[in-house]
Parts: sequence; C-alpha cells; structure tokens
Amino acid sequence: MIHQHKILTALLFGLASPAPSSALPQEGGAAMKPWFTEVAKEAGVTWSHVSDRTDRFRFPEIMGGGTALFDYDGDGDLDLYLVQGGVLTPPPPPAEGEAPAPTPPGNKLFRNDSAGGLILFTDVTDEAGVGDTTYGMGAACADFDRDGDIDLYVTNVGPNKLYVNNGNGTFTDQSKKLKVDDARWATSAVFFDADGKNGLDLYVVNNLGWSEAIETPCVNYYGEPDYCSPNNYNAPSVDVLYMHGRLGYGDATIRAGIEAGFGNGLGVTVGDYDNDGDADVYVANDATPNVLWRNDGAGKFEDIGLEVGCAVNGLGAPEAGMGVQFIDMDSDGHLDLYMTHLRRETNTFYRNLGNGKFSDKTNMTGTSRASLNMTGFGMGFHDFDHDGVLDLFVANGAVQAWKDDERFSKTDAYAEPNHLYRGQMRGKNVRLSLVQEEGATANPVIGTSRGAAFGDLDGDGDVDAVVVDLDANVEILRNDAPAAGTHWVGFRVVEEKRGKLADVHGARVSIAGMEEGTRQQRQAEPCYSYLSSNDPRVHFGLGAGEMAKDVRVRWPDGTEQAFGDLAAGQYHVLKRGE
Repeated sequence: MIHQHKILTALLFGLASPAPSSALPQEGGAAMKPWFTEVAKEAGVTWSHVSDRTDRFRFPEIMGGGTALFDYDGDGDLDLYLVQGGVLTPPPPPAEGEAPAPTPPGNKLFRNDSAGGLILFTDVTDEAGVGDTTYGMGAACADFDRDGDIDLYVTNVGPNKLYVNNGNGTFTDQSKKLKVDDARWATSAVFFDADGKNGLDLYVVNNLGWSEAIETPCVNYYGEPDYCSPNNYNAPSVDVLYMHGRLGYGDATIRAGIEAGFGNGLGVTVGDYDNDGDADVYVANDATPNVLWRNDGAGKFEDIGLEVGCAVNGLGAPEAGMGVQFIDMDSDGHLDLYMTHLRRETNTFYRNLGNGKFSDKTNMTGTSRASLNMTGFGMGFHDFDHDGVLDLFVANGAVQAWKDDERFSKTDAYAEPNHLYRGQMRGKNVRLSLVQEEGATANPVIGTSRGAAFGDLDGDGDVDAVVVDLDANVEILRNDAPAAGTHWVGFRVVEEKRGKLADVHGARVSIAGMEEGTRQQRQAEPCYSYLSSNDPRVHFGLGAGEMAKDVRVRWPDGTEQAFGDLAAGQYHVLKRGE
C-alpha cells in the first residue's frame, strides 16, 4: 500500500530506502545456532497456497491466507487447517456442450499423528468435510456450542463458513442455518463472550467492499504497475458481531454499537485491556485508524482507540495494521499491544499505562530498525528458547514488489525473510534483538509470508510455528531452540459447561517470575497473529526452574484462583472452581 506518511517515517529514522540483500540490520543481534527446522515435507504436508495472482493486481490476491491449529478430534494434540485462496472470481457457467471449469483447490485439514518426536500429519479433509473452495482468507476455532468439540469458522472473499464439529471426525456446514454466512470480504474472526453470559459470540472483521468492478490501476514506489493501497478503493466495510443465543446466532452489529466503526480491517484480538472484567476487542486496520472496542460488560461497545492512544502511532499517523497480539510485555498485569506493519513503517508497540491509556513505546522494544525494512503479517510472542523471557517471531512478505537489485528471491518479487527476535530483560522490560537469518532456520526460508500460527505440534513442550506463504509450500517450523537444562510448563485453562470441559478464552495465567517479587503473565487466547488461530494453551519457559511457583488464574470476569506450585515439564489442566 502507498501512504504518504510512510516516507516521513523513513526519513525520521534516517533511512531513505530499504536495506538490499539478505544482510539484515540488527539491534544487538548475534549469530547463533538455528532455532527452527523446516519439516513440512517430512511431516507429510506438501500443500501449497494458490493466490490466483494476475497482472490485474486484484487486491485480495496479495492478502491471504491463514491457518489454524486446533484439536479437532479431541485426542490431545494440535491438528492443522490450511486456508486456500484458489480462484478469486469464478468463471461463468459453461455453455452447452462445453466442459465445466476445473474444481478450484480447497482448504485442507491434516490430523496430527506425531509420534516418537517426529511431527507427522495425515490429510483427512474429505472425510471431515471441511474442504471449502471459496476464496479463503482466515480461520477461528472454538467450541461455540459447548458440546466438547472444537468448531471451525472460515473467512472468505465470499460466503463465510461455520463448520460444526460432530464429535466423530466429521463436520457439518451450518453457516446458512446459523446465519453467519455473510458474503462480504472477511479477513479475521474471533469467538469471545461479548455480554458476560458465558456464551461464545463471534466478531468478524471485514476489509473493504471489494469487487472486480472497483479495481483501478496503481503503481508502486518505483512507478511500476502494482497493488493499490486500500484507500484507493474508498470502500471500507463495517465489521459484524453475532451474538449467540438459544436459537443460534443473531446479528447484533447495530445494537452493540459496532456499526459506528469502519476501516479496512485485517487483524483482530480480544483481551480485557482495562481489567474491568469483560472482553474488549482490538481491530488492526489497514491505512485507517485502528479500533479499540471497549466493552461495557453487557455487550455494548464504544471505539476509544483514538482517545486512549492505540489507534495511530506516536506521530499521529494511521499505519497499515496486519497482525496483532495482546501481551503483557512488562509484566505489570496489564495487556499491551504489538502490531505488524508495512515496509517503511515500523512494527508498533503500544504500552498499556495501567490508567486506561496506551503510549507508543516502539523504540523501547528493539524492533524498530529491522521491522522498518519489512512488511510484517503473522506474529507471535512466545518463550521459544525457555529462558524465561518472551521472544518474537514475525512472518514477513511485501505487498508491493521490491526492485530487481533489492530482491531477496530471484523468483518472487514480494518475498522477504521472516524475523526472529530473542528477548532479554532490561530492568522490567523485554528488549528484543534480531537473530540473524541463519539463526531462524539452517536454510533460510524466504517467501511472501502471511498467516502464522503457534503451538506445540510434537508434544515436546516447546512452541512450534506454521507459516503460510503466498503461492508456495507451507512452512512447518519445528522448534529446536531450548538448551539442555532448561524447563517449561504449559496450562490448559477450562471450565465445565453442560458436563463438558471447555477452554476459557481470555483467562490469564500468571506465575512467580525468576526475579523475586515479579510475575509472568500469559493470556489463554487463540485468536492473535494474522488470519490465524493458535494453540489455546499457555506456555512458560522456566530457565533452570523445576517448578512453576504460585500459579494463579485471572478468569475473564476478573475473579482470581490460586493453584499453588506445579511441576515443570508437563501440561496442567487448570479447572475453574477446583
């Protein structure tokens, strides 16, 4: 996308052009052994994304696709769902005597059959019935009907899909029946309790009112034909809030106040930013101010992003928001925000000041310089190396072509290397330093990356990653970072609903920190990153510690429960009321 304020940002940082070649700028980074090994092929996954890119530069082509990690069959491990692009504009029906057009490629579901330390997946799409062939964007996962099985919502350029899990390895498409099959261009979605009634409502982010008819020629920084900024279309779309009731879902967009907001929505996440006992919604908009929907506790929302300081950056400019995550970076008990952005913008860190306000403190993170030269999409904060400090993975990929002499790939003008930042404590704050490209994978995987999901795929206690690249094979990144002698602990946070255990989205788990008098906090929320759904469990690295001490849960309504000290090296189930 092309925004005038990006040029100002670049000049302020003293960089008039991006860094050529793969010699990325670093902020205290140092060469280290590879943290990840790319294992998709040996894991049995040869799926490739298809964007349907053409020389018409149709906007949705450059923005997909997402992925989801969820336990669809209830066997305790994470299965993999991959959202396909396919055919953006289906051809007209064939004339009499003509052969029908080939069936577009569809989404895929892979069952996790990992064993003996090896990540292994089996394609079960056909038997599960989730191979949607609509032009796909992202996915959200939750047990919305509280029957003990995880359901799947898929966002599309076209009618969205809600696949209800039947509990026997199959799904039923109930999109139309439940009236959640809106046909506008949707990007991200999240299940959450909007009104405090313990049901899972559904927020769907819409990008813009796109059609082939509104496409217009655009050029990039170098005067070459390329993809437009979303603002060229002047067609931002209103998001949708569906409230869950006894008869299914109902459109509550107007009643809840959501119709008051608009933007070119891409990423979404949920968290109780003001600690008042209800779930607030944050939407990352592309080239329009971001939205923070403050919840009044009864399902009415007000956009206060500009008022509290997280709608625009510290210079007062809206940025191209893609991926987003609520995370307590400074361990003060308040949820901060981190967002990925366009090349010539930095990724942005909004620090929660604890008084209902945010402040742009990007420079304190250590990611400014490196992120300025890339376009970030999927992202996730996790303690990948188990040293007790959060690290950061960012999936990068351009939306306008690099010049020939600056490209990272000879075959893909939009490809960029992904970024891995190692976290180190500086006082009470995490300072991130870029790990060199060879520190992420032994053989750098460079693509036009979009969605990224995070979770423990092989059950070994560390956090792996899945990255979707446009028009390329999916990346499955096995985590090899933890050093010998380091420990971890994981938690699934649940409550009983209708006699079944259900994940409690938005609950926060905290443990005593490695420094006396400190605490570490994680949120049990699968919806973050970009177009993707993640492992709902929370994970902590413990360094040399062999116990997670003073484990506590802050439930979404603000009440707290103590669970004492728990052993490292395993996943614990933290059940409300027990």
